[in-house]
Amino acid sequence: MKWESFTIQTKVAAEDILSATLASLGIEGVEIRDHVPLTKEEAHGMFIDTGDDAGKSLMPDLPEDDCAQVIFYLDPEKDDIPAILKKVQASLEQLRLTADIGSAVITQDTTEDKDWINNWKKYWHTFTIGELVIKPTWEKIPEELAGHPVLSMDPGTAFGTGAHETTRMVIRELEQAVKGGEQVLDVGCGSGILSLTALLLGAEHAVGTDLDPNARTAFLENAAINHFTPDRFDIVLGDIVSDKVSADAVGYSRYDIVCANILHDVLIPMSAHIDRHMKEGGLLFTSGIIQEKEADVRKAIASNPRLKVLDTFHDGEWVSITAKKV
Repeated sequence: MKWESFTIQTKVAAEDILSATLASLGIEGVEIRDHVPLTKEEAHGMFIDTGDDAGKSLMPDLPEDDCAQVIFYLDPEKDDIPAILKKVQASLEQLRLTADIGSAVITQDTTEDKDWINNWKKYWHTFTIGELVIKPTWEKIPEELAGHPVLSMDPGTAFGTGAHETTRMVIRELEQAVKGGEQVLDVGCGSGILSLTALLLGAEHAVGTDLDPNARTAFLENAAINHFTPDRFDIVLGDIVSDKVSADAVGYSRYDIVCANILHDVLIPMSAHIDRHMKEGGLLFTSGIIQEKEADVRKAIASNPRLKVLDTFHDGEWVSITAKKV
């Protein structure tokens, strides 16, 4: 199978906002190339042996250290490529008004499925978040981490591995919040990593929601890999904000914890309604918020009289806001 690849010439500082923008347009499988090496601390956290190559550029074809490429892939048999590119171009022009995204020139190429569909696996290794060990299914647990709680993941191309800042922040919150027996709602569950983390930490039951049918497949596969039986979780395909059938399926006044690692344009309307699914005193962990939208999301949460903002966390260019149902 052949895919059409599109490379956006940009700057390192704009990588995250471009990736988030593409995701908001429904474009998955984004690849980033730049000159920025992993630090020793980052490499150690992901168990990458940097050796003598630490600090060396992996992208010698990029002309300057602050240059980067954001690459996305489209299926010519299924995707309306001209329409998607028109939306991408319009979004790039809008971003220029508030951010330095470089030239943002887009070049097109054709690639075989085998060229990229599994290439990301070379760069994802076992890593830790607090006491939790997250590892790809194809790696063994390092001896020094024996005895730690372990989550094995095979997210595929469309869903997160847990290494991204937005996911890390929610997992850190779950490590503090889950004491045992909780009911958890995971809005925009993707690979199921937050739901499965909650179950691993002791939650009784998790419900994941997503719009993408592929999320169901990824969630079920990762649940099976980690030996979670079907009575521990459910998956609802649909939008719990606009679709009453989906909202009813999720249930009301039911959840001790709600995780929502999604983009700001979903979090903002969701904030007006999410409390109806939460128990009194329930916690809401939001993430996926770029810094430029932090104030907008905070305002939306604070506008709901049943929600009280408790804390805000920053990791790189990303923000997580924690709230409580009062």
